Amino acid sequence: MADLKKDVKYVKGVGPNRAKLLNRLNIYTLEDLITYFPREHEDRSKSTKISEIVSNQEVLIEAYVTTKLTEFRVRPKLTIYRAMAKDETGYCQLIWYNQPYLKDKIKKGEKYRFFGKAINKLGKIEIVSPVFDEIENSKNTGKIIPIYPLTYDLSQNVIRKIIENGLNDVGELDETLPEYLVKEYNLYDYDKAIKQIHFPDNFENFSKARKRLAFEELLTMQIALLGLKNKYNNIKTGIEFSKEIKISDVINNLPFKLTNAQLRVLEEIDKDMESNKPMNRLLQGDVGSRKNCSCNDCCI
Repeated sequence: MADLKKDVKYVKGVGPNRAKLLNRLNIYTLEDLITYFPREHEDRSKSTKISEIVSNQEVLIEAYVTTKLTEFRVRPKLTIYRAMAKDETGYCQLIWYNQPYLKDKIKKGEKYRFFGKAINKLGKIEIVSPVFDEIENSKNTGKIIPIYPLTYDLSQNVIRKIIENGLNDVGELDETLPEYLVKEYNLYDYDKAIKQIHFPDNFENFSKARKRLAFEELLTMQIALLGLKNKYNNIKTGIEFSKEIKISDVINNLPFKLTNAQLRVLEEIDKDMESNKPMNRLLQGDVGSRKNCSCNDCCI
């Protein structure tokens, strides 16, 4: 396994300039990179026939380009590029804005996968700003694609490739949980969880990867909180209130009757306050429990 503390600038495809952009995302090391998780995933694995497209939905089609890419300059800073595409069920129009590089990428007679938002305009289907791949490629389509939180000048395609390179660098990751916990809770191992959270084979694998990583995060947090609590209890001494003061004197003067649950909680608080250990307690109550109000009129 590679050194997880390696500077991210040494990952293939990064370098000093992109490292600065990654630093803005708090990504400084190889470990930071592979634990920079997607905010969501797009399912670009299932293709739709053109005749079955529903307007205002994102779709994946497999189609042949039937025309040359045409260029329309609408105004000085807006150029529209268009092409027609077809499958065995129908035609649609492909539209891009300000992407001149497409003139060398989209070729008449070639078959591509296109993924984008479809719009039905007067019975004609348009797909706006689709991402695309040649049919034998699956870089941006034909699979589940991770979507990452980004910074300016760092595109989704770039960060996906960088993270993919980072995962290739680390090889097989060491397990971070005891083996008995992994078996008892039927969890993915750490290596599989990290790789499937980024590039899942299917959404079931993604859910299992997310479960494993969430389990470890919550467990780590709980252990840390218990450690702080034990340290606090051993070092700090709380105020030990007199046992001669009876909380029942206060309760009996209330203009309403407390529930059994409220009486039980007050008894626990009373015992805690008589102890020399610091009390850390969150008092929870539903609407109507009178936890914030002492009157008997508004809290019903």
